[in-house]
Amino acid sequence: MSKTQAPQGAAVHTTWTDTPTQTINVGGVAFAYRQLGPATSMPVVFLTHLAAVLDNWDPRVVDGIAAKHRVITFDNRGVGASSGSTPTTIQEMARDAVTFIRGLGLDQVDLFGFSMGGMIAQVIAQQEPQLVRKMILAGTGPAGGEGIDKVTRISYLDTARGLLTRQDPKQFLFFTRTPNGRRAGKEFLARLAERTSDRDKAISLGAFRAQLKAIHRWGQQQPADLSSIHQPVLAINGDSDKMVPSKNTVALDQQLPNSQLVLYPDAGHGGVFQFHQDFIKRALEFL
Repeated sequence: MSKTQAPQGAAVHTTWTDTPTQTINVGGVAFAYRQLGPATSMPVVFLTHLAAVLDNWDPRVVDGIAAKHRVITFDNRGVGASSGSTPTTIQEMARDAVTFIRGLGLDQVDLFGFSMGGMIAQVIAQQEPQLVRKMILAGTGPAGGEGIDKVTRISYLDTARGLLTRQDPKQFLFFTRTPNGRRAGKEFLARLAERTSDRDKAISLGAFRAQLKAIHRWGQQQPADLSSIHQPVLAINGDSDKMVPSKNTVALDQQLPNSQLVLYPDAGHGGVFQFHQDFIKRALEFL
């Protein structure tokens, strides 16, 4: 196992846009990752959404949480600069995430799971409860959640819509079509472009299809008993999420024994990015 790690107690990097990409070889996979923030704090591992690579994290969200916590983000197996083939189940992705976390020598972390990442986080909390202290679950839902299996159709439709209008599909997938939503989408996409050097490789079509299959399976699964997840959870979404319908975040909050719910008004799947200032404040209070 080879790795590059900051010395204990050292600040890792100050801003997301200049944090270097590192690699750790563990479990036969070379995982690409970035970390920043104070190394002495409880690490927050970010688990990412469908089709995302390292450069899809909002710099304001990363920097905001990294002001107080060590933030670790990574490319899932077979995605971006990570090696291997992309799993077609959320359960396998969760196993990969655990392998990566343990490979860094960590025995307890907080998880911030967005969308598909929130599904992965639920599985980790159930299968490796001692590894997880607290969780933020954003824009996500429980296994078998209503409408989650429609994500393939919605993704393809809005990708086509993006091509036709020469816009990034995230403008449609993550944000409402109101003036507020459109403006928030443009601002978010501009922030994603702030990093200009050492950018990650885009996801391949094959990896994207594998992830879609995994989410579709999650949506068709038998619902899991979430009462075994005793960790504190912040369940958060926009009130108009069309990728993972907002009622799923409400359902998560109702099924988890130790959860608090936040729904942002006039916001879609990317509510935590649209309301990033409020989200950072809540996240830091929660963590």
